[in-house]
Amino acid sequence: MDVLEIDPAGAMTLVDKSGAILLDVREDDEWTAGHAPGAVHVRLGDLDAYPLEAAAPIVAVCRSGGRSSVAATKLAAAGLTVYNLAGGMGAWQRSGQPVIRDDGAAGTVL
Repeated sequence: MDVLEIDPAGAMTLVDKSGAILLDVREDDEWTAGHAPGAVHVRLGDLDAYPLEAAAPIVAVCRSGGRSSVAATKLAAAGLTVYNLAGGMGAWQRSGQPVIRDDGAAGTVL
């Protein structure tokens, strides 16, 4: 099943206009170092056990796009509307989108 790719600007538009969920599937240390504001963190290995709301589109995110592509394919197979963030958090940060830590301080992408 093909999963649509979306760039950081498109992902932000989708979040703003349709309430899309940014689903960060990176590991705990990567999330702690920095993530997109408002993102939901579910490690790729825990994805099967996590109930996701099908009403809003999902944008799967990882560091570079590989793990999120796996997650997006799995979610699409379950009937959800899902996109893969092309280039992952690296592209997100390079495009000028914010990266924060849980305390709201500026974060970094590992």
